[in-house]
Amino acid sequence: MTENNSSPLELAVLAGRILLSNGAEIFRVQETMERIAAAYHMESFHVYAISNGIFACGIENGVAHTAEIRHVPLSSVHLGRVAAVNQISREIAQGQHTVPEAFARLREIEKLPYTPGWLQILASGIGSACFCYLFGGSLADSITAFFPGLAVYLFVVLTSGKNLSKIMSNILASGLAAFCGLLLFQLGFGDSMNHIIIGSIVPLLPGVPLTTSIRDFFNGDYISGAIRLIDALLIAACIALGVACVLKLASLAGIAVGVPL
Repeated sequence: MTENNSSPLELAVLAGRILLSNGAEIFRVQETMERIAAAYHMESFHVYAISNGIFACGIENGVAHTAEIRHVPLSSVHLGRVAAVNQISREIAQGQHTVPEAFARLREIEKLPYTPGWLQILASGIGSACFCYLFGGSLADSITAFFPGLAVYLFVVLTSGKNLSKIMSNILASGLAAFCGLLLFQLGFGDSMNHIIIGSIVPLLPGVPLTTSIRDFFNGDYISGAIRLIDALLIAACIALGVACVLKLASLAGIAVGVPL
């Protein structure tokens, strides 16, 4: 479908799609679209959004009743894009942009890059070490958990965009975390294998989807909240399965893995 850069409706839908695909709550998506439509004097504007779709209609220029439907697949979170769309929506409400200018700005926002891969990997390692200590691990456990944390996000970065399903990605990544933690512990690093593994899988946990689902529930968006909650629980189950598979294989190989927390 060819995009009409002079259509306030398509502009509102584009803003909503960027917000929704980057982790924004449903009420934020709908409110932003309504503000944009009001700023460009659309009449009878209505929008209905769920976690993976947007439906909007309205009267443009007082002469035509138009409707837009967009499928928005669940994807990774980029809160920088969400903040940027929030800012431009405020500017639109203040009358600072024409429709074509706003389209150009949104296209720029849509291309904002993610955090560099090396920084994500480093943050994962540091986060793993910190969470290992937070959950009761010793200093030696925390230092050891740093390395599986690096390995986990190195895997995530290398496999992103490779058409690997979310289910397999999380199973393999958590399995890698468990394998690295188990290997380092067997080599004599750290005091508690359990704490090492727990710390190293924390970067994989679906914190933002879970939080967003709860906020959707509180705002009465039960369908979207349920979809995001199921997505978060599925990710958590995949992480648990990946760790369990590695520990089971290690147990079958005669490696002691029953270290109490």
